[in-house]
Amino acid sequence: MKSIGIIGAGMAGLTAALDLVKQGNNVTIYEASDQVGGLSSGFKDPQWDWSVEKYYHHWFASDRHILGLIEELGWSDRVLFPRPYTVMYYKEKWYPLDSVSSALLFPGLGWGINKIRFGLAVLYLRLTNHWEPLEKSTAETWMRKWAGNQVYETMWKPMIDGKFGEKYAEQVNMAWMWARFHARTNRLGTYKGGFQAFNNDMANHLRSLGVEIKLNSTVERITINPKGGFSLRTQQGAHNYDRVLVTTSPAIFAKITPQLPNEYLQGLLSLTSMGAVAMTLAIKHQLSEKGYYWFNLPKQAGFPFLALVEHTNYLSPDYFGGDHIIYCGDYLEPDHEYFQLSKDELLERFLPALKRINPKFERNWIRKVWLHRAKYAQPVPLLNQSKIIPPIQTPLDGLYFASMSQVYPWDRGTNFAVEIARKAVKLIQAK
Repeated sequence: MKSIGIIGAGMAGLTAALDLVKQGNNVTIYEASDQVGGLSSGFKDPQWDWSVEKYYHHWFASDRHILGLIEELGWSDRVLFPRPYTVMYYKEKWYPLDSVSSALLFPGLGWGINKIRFGLAVLYLRLTNHWEPLEKSTAETWMRKWAGNQVYETMWKPMIDGKFGEKYAEQVNMAWMWARFHARTNRLGTYKGGFQAFNNDMANHLRSLGVEIKLNSTVERITINPKGGFSLRTQQGAHNYDRVLVTTSPAIFAKITPQLPNEYLQGLLSLTSMGAVAMTLAIKHQLSEKGYYWFNLPKQAGFPFLALVEHTNYLSPDYFGGDHIIYCGDYLEPDHEYFQLSKDELLERFLPALKRINPKFERNWIRKVWLHRAKYAQPVPLLNQSKIIPPIQTPLDGLYFASMSQVYPWDRGTNFAVEIARKAVKLIQAK
């Protein structure tokens, strides 16, 4: 038996705790916030039966790691796969974009050779397993070469520009784009009660197995004990462990562990990421009367955020006391002004976009507004990114790091959080 401290109660921390306690270890999780779940955590209005995610989340039907974990727990009957509809903006109209066939009908592609090149490029990305050569090219260069300039300009450039901004859009590598085509499905899943219900079920199950979860417990420092193991210092005092697994952002890990060798520290600090801003509105009426779930919004067309997601065109408003739930979401650099503006100031920026989507929309439709912001939400995959990913096993024996910055070439999400957590557990148990 080992005593193991885990920092972070997101999906990686919860999964690692589950596997480690089942192997007979004494496990404690430290979480800085007042709830488990990390970026997949949610909130609940008093009149709702289900929670809503702070940052819109779903599972893909191909997410074998998270769905496999749920099956192991015997909770597969609690997973739902409703049929949502995604649309893209083109010349003041919205067009379906949730399958290859619908994408081929997208008028922005033009006709003839453009559609053929688009189809062949997508087919190649879906079929090939060899992503390594793709990280040597930017997504822009590769897509322009193989799918064509018009396809890139009208379909992919607005998405990449919106997600990574002017600073990074032209530097994002093609392996990241490959992962999106290769691993994602049109079917989107969720958990009965919302993601927070799943997180709470996980936490309660862990507690029943003997895992201690310390909420509102920020780890301020990790230090090496002279006699072996590590000490975690919090405001409540110091606690000693044989092994420690950290699942925070690279920047936080570097800050609380100054004893890491300089080369590893610099590697952590060299990793780049975007933040996320998500405004959630409970409104009285359906915004998209056609039932669209996900609107991809090009900022070049004057939209002030990247995506509008009408959650209740995916799940019934009955779960939310009759409220219609919409998200206004964006990925932004951590120093962007959206991280400083108040909720009311940001709402004023966003309201005109809602009117563009439904001219009938009026401000008095809004019953309540919530705003959530995270400065570490989306790693930026640059050229040859695999060469700078820090290993899970740090240079300090017994100290491990597993974050969404290391799931590359895959995109962040609970599915790959489960996968990297289980990789970390294998390394911990091998010692």
